[in-house]
Amino acid sequence: MLLHGYAPAILQGLGSTLAVAAASLAIACVFGLAGALARLYGARPLRWLADIYTTLIRGLPELVLMLFVFYGGQYALNAVAEWAGATQPPEVPPFAAGVLTIGFVYGAYLAETFRGAILAIPRGQVDAALACGYSHALLVRRIVLPQMVRHAIPGFTNNWLVLVKATALVSVIGLDDMVHRAELAAASTREPFTFYAAVALLYLGITTVSIAALAWLERRYSLGVQRVHF
Repeated sequence: MLLHGYAPAILQGLGSTLAVAAASLAIACVFGLAGALARLYGARPLRWLADIYTTLIRGLPELVLMLFVFYGGQYALNAVAEWAGATQPPEVPPFAAGVLTIGFVYGAYLAETFRGAILAIPRGQVDAALACGYSHALLVRRIVLPQMVRHAIPGFTNNWLVLVKATALVSVIGLDDMVHRAELAAASTREPFTFYAAVALLYLGITTVSIAALAWLERRYSLGVQRVHF
Protein backbone atom coordinates (compact mmCIF):
# COMPACT_ATOMS: atom_id res chain seq x y z
CA MET A 1 0.00 0.00 0.00
CA LEU A 2 1.33 3.43 -0.96
CA LEU A 3 3.04 5.02 2.06
CA HIS A 4 1.37 2.43 4.30
CA GLY A 5 -2.01 4.02 3.64
CA TYR A 6 -0.95 7.50 4.76
CA ALA A 7 -0.80 8.95 1.24
CA PRO A 8 -4.35 10.44 1.30
CA ALA A 9 -3.68 12.10 4.65
CA ILE A 10 -0.43 13.65 3.44
CA LEU A 11 -2.11 14.86 0.26
CA GLN A 12 -4.81 16.50 2.39
CA GLY A 13 -2.02 18.18 4.32
CA LEU A 14 -0.66 19.40 0.99
CA GLY A 15 -3.85 21.43 0.63
CA SER A 16 -3.11 23.18 3.94
CA THR A 17 0.45 23.87 2.80
CA LEU A 18 -0.71 25.42 -0.47
CA ALA A 19 -3.32 27.50 1.37
CA VAL A 20 -0.66 28.85 3.74
CA ALA A 21 1.65 29.64 0.81
CA ALA A 22 -1.04 31.42 -1.22
CA ALA A 23 -2.36 33.48 1.71
CA SER A 24 1.18 34.37 2.81
CA LEU A 25 2.07 35.48 -0.71
CA ALA A 26 -0.95 37.77 -0.87
CA ILE A 27 0.03 39.43 2.41
CA ALA A 28 3.68 39.62 1.35
CA CYS A 29 2.76 41.36 -1.90
CA VAL A 30 0.73 43.97 -0.02
CA PHE A 31 3.53 44.68 2.47
CA GLY A 32 6.16 44.52 -0.26
CA LEU A 33 4.43 46.96 -2.57
CA ALA A 34 3.60 49.32 0.29
CA GLY A 35 7.20 49.21 1.51
CA ALA A 36 8.65 49.83 -1.94
CA LEU A 37 6.35 52.75 -2.69
CA ALA A 38 6.95 54.24 0.76
CA ARG A 39 10.73 54.13 0.28
CA LEU A 40 10.57 55.68 -3.18
CA TYR A 41 7.66 58.13 -3.04
CA GLY A 42 6.62 58.42 0.60
CA ALA A 43 7.17 61.26 3.02
CA ARG A 44 10.25 61.10 5.22
CA PRO A 45 8.51 59.36 8.20
CA LEU A 46 7.14 56.70 5.83
CA ARG A 47 10.59 56.18 4.31
CA TRP A 48 12.08 55.75 7.76
CA LEU A 49 9.35 53.31 8.74
CA ALA A 50 9.86 51.28 5.57
CA ASP A 51 13.64 51.24 6.12
CA ILE A 52 13.21 49.97 9.67
CA TYR A 53 10.75 47.32 8.50
CA THR A 54 12.93 45.91 5.73
CA THR A 55 16.15 46.06 7.77
CA LEU A 56 14.76 44.61 10.99
CA ILE A 57 12.60 41.84 9.57
CA ARG A 58 15.24 40.58 7.12
CA GLY A 59 17.65 40.24 10.02
CA LEU A 60 15.45 37.97 12.16
CA PRO A 61 14.85 34.21 11.69
CA GLU A 62 11.39 33.24 10.46
CA LEU A 63 10.98 30.56 13.13
CA VAL A 64 11.72 32.98 15.96
CA LEU A 65 9.17 35.47 14.62
CA MET A 66 6.58 32.73 14.14
CA LEU A 67 6.96 31.50 17.71
CA PHE A 68 6.82 35.09 18.94
CA VAL A 69 3.59 35.77 17.03
CA PHE A 70 1.98 32.49 18.08
CA TYR A 71 2.89 32.43 21.76
CA GLY A 72 3.17 36.19 22.21
CA GLY A 73 -0.18 36.67 20.54
CA GLN A 74 -1.74 34.12 22.85
CA TYR A 75 -0.21 35.85 25.86
CA ALA A 76 -1.66 39.17 24.68
CA LEU A 77 -5.11 37.64 24.16
CA ASN A 78 -4.99 36.08 27.63
CA ALA A 79 -4.08 39.44 29.16
CA VAL A 80 -6.90 41.22 27.32
CA ALA A 81 -9.40 38.51 28.31
CA GLU A 82 -8.32 38.75 31.94
CA TRP A 83 -8.67 42.53 31.87
CA ALA A 84 -12.13 42.22 30.29
CA GLY A 85 -13.20 39.59 32.81
CA ALA A 86 -13.62 36.82 30.25
CA THR A 87 -13.21 33.28 31.52
CA GLN A 88 -12.30 31.68 28.19
CA PRO A 89 -9.80 33.70 26.13
CA PRO A 90 -9.74 33.03 22.37
CA GLU A 91 -6.90 30.95 20.99
CA VAL A 92 -4.53 32.09 18.28
CA PRO A 93 -5.18 29.88 15.20
CA PRO A 94 -1.93 28.29 13.94
CA PHE A 95 -2.99 29.04 10.37
CA ALA A 96 -3.40 32.76 11.05
CA ALA A 97 -0.15 32.96 13.01
CA GLY A 98 1.78 31.16 10.28
CA VAL A 99 0.30 33.16 7.41
CA LEU A 100 0.78 36.51 9.10
CA THR A 101 4.37 35.73 10.05
CA ILE A 102 5.45 34.39 6.67
CA GLY A 103 3.62 37.15 4.81
CA PHE A 104 5.12 39.85 7.02
CA VAL A 105 8.65 38.44 6.70
CA TYR A 106 8.63 37.96 2.95
CA GLY A 107 6.94 41.30 2.47
CA ALA A 108 10.27 42.81 3.55
CA TYR A 109 12.11 40.84 0.87
CA LEU A 110 9.54 41.69 -1.79
CA ALA A 111 9.79 45.36 -0.86
CA GLU A 112 13.40 45.32 -2.02
CA THR A 113 12.49 43.31 -5.11
CA PHE A 114 9.74 45.73 -6.08
CA ARG A 115 11.90 48.76 -5.31
CA GLY A 116 14.65 47.48 -7.59
CA ALA A 117 12.09 46.77 -10.32
CA ILE A 118 10.69 50.29 -10.07
CA LEU A 119 14.17 51.81 -10.23
CA ALA A 120 14.78 49.82 -13.43
CA ILE A 121 12.08 51.82 -15.20
CA PRO A 122 13.68 54.61 -17.27
CA ARG A 123 13.59 57.84 -15.30
CA GLY A 124 12.59 59.78 -18.40
CA GLN A 125 9.19 58.10 -18.45
CA VAL A 126 8.50 59.18 -14.89
CA ASP A 127 9.64 62.74 -15.56
CA ALA A 128 7.52 62.90 -18.73
CA ALA A 129 4.43 61.71 -16.86
CA LEU A 130 4.94 64.29 -14.12
CA ALA A 131 5.48 66.99 -16.75
CA CYS A 132 2.15 66.01 -18.32
CA GLY A 133 0.40 66.65 -15.02
CA TYR A 134 0.14 63.08 -13.69
CA SER A 135 -0.42 62.84 -9.96
CA HIS A 136 1.78 60.42 -8.04
CA ALA A 137 -1.15 58.01 -7.70
CA LEU A 138 -1.85 58.09 -11.43
CA LEU A 139 1.86 57.79 -12.16
CA VAL A 140 2.13 54.64 -10.07
CA ARG A 141 -1.04 53.09 -11.51
CA ARG A 142 -0.43 53.76 -15.20
CA ILE A 143 3.34 54.00 -15.59
CA VAL A 144 5.12 52.33 -12.71
CA LEU A 145 3.13 49.21 -11.84
CA PRO A 146 2.58 47.86 -15.38
CA GLN A 147 6.31 48.06 -16.15
CA MET A 148 7.44 47.00 -12.71
CA VAL A 149 5.99 43.52 -13.14
CA ARG A 150 8.40 42.53 -15.92
CA HIS A 151 11.45 43.64 -13.96
CA ALA A 152 10.20 42.11 -10.70
CA ILE A 153 9.40 38.59 -11.94
CA PRO A 154 12.92 37.08 -11.56
CA GLY A 155 13.29 38.31 -7.98
CA PHE A 156 9.65 37.50 -7.25
CA THR A 157 10.25 33.93 -8.41
CA ASN A 158 13.13 33.47 -5.98
CA ASN A 159 11.12 34.89 -3.08
CA TRP A 160 8.12 32.71 -3.90
CA LEU A 161 10.24 29.54 -3.97
CA VAL A 162 11.80 30.35 -0.60
CA LEU A 163 8.38 31.27 0.82
CA VAL A 164 6.95 27.91 -0.25
CA LYS A 165 9.74 26.08 1.59
CA ALA A 166 9.22 28.30 4.65
CA THR A 167 5.67 26.96 5.00
CA ALA A 168 7.20 23.83 6.53
CA LEU A 169 7.77 25.91 9.68
CA VAL A 170 4.04 26.07 10.46
CA SER A 171 4.16 22.43 11.58
CA VAL A 172 6.13 23.62 14.62
CA ILE A 173 3.13 25.58 15.93
CA GLY A 174 0.72 22.71 15.35
CA LEU A 175 -0.81 23.39 11.94
CA ASP A 176 -1.96 20.16 10.32
CA ASP A 177 0.02 20.55 7.10
CA MET A 178 1.75 17.80 5.14
CA VAL A 179 4.95 18.06 7.20
CA HIS A 180 2.99 17.58 10.41
CA ARG A 181 1.11 14.62 8.96
CA ALA A 182 4.34 13.10 7.69
CA GLU A 183 5.78 13.47 11.18
CA LEU A 184 2.82 11.62 12.69
CA ALA A 185 3.04 8.89 10.05
CA ALA A 186 6.78 8.53 10.61
CA ALA A 187 6.27 8.18 14.37
CA SER A 188 3.58 5.55 13.82
CA THR A 189 5.51 3.42 11.30
CA ARG A 190 9.07 4.24 12.40
CA GLU A 191 9.98 4.96 8.79
CA PRO A 192 10.83 8.67 8.83
CA PHE A 193 12.91 8.56 5.64
CA THR A 194 9.98 7.27 3.57
CA PHE A 195 7.56 9.99 4.61
CA TYR A 196 9.98 12.90 4.66
CA ALA A 197 11.24 11.87 1.24
CA ALA A 198 7.64 11.91 -0.02
CA VAL A 199 7.16 15.40 1.42
CA ALA A 200 10.43 16.54 -0.19
CA LEU A 201 9.19 15.29 -3.57
CA LEU A 202 5.92 17.16 -3.12
CA TYR A 203 7.78 20.38 -2.35
CA LEU A 204 9.97 19.76 -5.38
CA GLY A 205 6.87 19.33 -7.51
CA ILE A 206 5.42 22.63 -6.26
CA THR A 207 8.63 24.52 -6.99
CA THR A 208 9.03 22.92 -10.42
CA VAL A 209 5.51 23.89 -11.48
CA SER A 210 6.03 27.37 -10.02
CA ILE A 211 9.26 27.90 -11.97
CA ALA A 212 7.61 26.83 -15.22
CA ALA A 213 4.56 29.05 -14.65
CA LEU A 214 6.58 32.12 -13.70
CA ALA A 215 8.99 31.58 -16.60
CA TRP A 216 5.99 31.60 -18.96
CA LEU A 217 4.72 34.76 -17.26
CA GLU A 218 8.10 36.43 -17.69
CA ARG A 219 8.12 35.59 -21.40
CA ARG A 220 4.57 36.92 -21.68
CA TYR A 221 5.50 40.25 -20.13
CA SER A 222 8.68 40.46 -22.22
CA LEU A 223 6.90 40.34 -25.57
CA GLY A 224 8.06 43.22 -27.72
CA VAL A 225 11.10 43.90 -25.55
CA GLN A 226 14.35 43.65 -27.44
CA ARG A 227 16.96 41.50 -25.73
CA VAL A 228 20.65 42.23 -25.99
CA HIS A 229 22.96 39.22 -26.30
CA PHE A 230 26.62 39.48 -25.36
